[in-house]
Amino acid sequence: MSTEQQETLDVILRQSAFPAGSDAIEQRRLLRELLSAQPLPADVTVTPAALGGVPTADITVGGVEACHVVLYFHGGVYVMGDAALAADLASQVGRRMRAKAISVDYRLAPEHPYPAAVDDALAAYEALLQGGAAPSDIAFAGESAGGGLAIATLVNARNHGLPLPAAAYLMSPYADLTLAGTTMQTKRDADPLLSREALQARVADYTSGHDPALGLISPVFADLSGLPPLIIQAGTHEVLLDDAVRLARQAATADVQVTLDITPGVPHVFQAYYPILDEAAAALDRAGQFLLAHLVSAELVTG
Repeated sequence: MSTEQQETLDVILRQSAFPAGSDAIEQRRLLRELLSAQPLPADVTVTPAALGGVPTADITVGGVEACHVVLYFHGGVYVMGDAALAADLASQVGRRMRAKAISVDYRLAPEHPYPAAVDDALAAYEALLQGGAAPSDIAFAGESAGGGLAIATLVNARNHGLPLPAAAYLMSPYADLTLAGTTMQTKRDADPLLSREALQARVADYTSGHDPALGLISPVFADLSGLPPLIIQAGTHEVLLDDAVRLARQAATADVQVTLDITPGVPHVFQAYYPILDEAAAALDRAGQFLLAHLVSAELVTG
């Protein structure tokens, strides 16, 4: 693992950080500009689709026989990003778990505050089940806010009596919109992208008068009992590190099988930088192995 790679990435991200005080519309434009500059791998195909009335992007990798499905939730603090912009990272997860990735284009705040994203995510999962997908063949994955939404959707599905997927993969989950994590301060200088102030500016857009400590908004406070095995990854150079640590602790306390995988010296959702960061590809490989193991074991149990 290269310190030089880490330092190069840090410089790039500090130059790309959103200007303080920019609004949600401007941040959406900047994010689209940033992510669109990275071409998709040549063997990845993205097709617009829908599940349960919710727009999605079907993401397939050429030459990979899709034995499973990963339902993917993009990041963007619930106010930016979209299903297609997440296709590169989602395809990397799909590639490693021999799956078709379905990226959910959930509605965004402030136009559509909570519970719109939560409702859309549940509707997409329910439609996937109704379409004949076996829970043992499904994994959830998500980054940042998408990681928080993945956990919230597991809790929501459990509360609605739906069968749960085989496993879930959370990258740098944004799981506490009260922003109470200690690393909001202790990692503020190390984090090249996010800050408590930048996150705080968008919290009200999503919560819109609801208590940010509600379990479906901030799943670090939710009852996680009965959830499937989880792998949670984060880097030590991010203000959301404590969200990952506390979410893992909450899961373990609820008797959920959880793997907390922390990589030193890397930033928020470092997996997205797999073309230039060895640690990113290695983390994706570990997550793929974890998901495949649980998809196979779930098949054995249900078979």
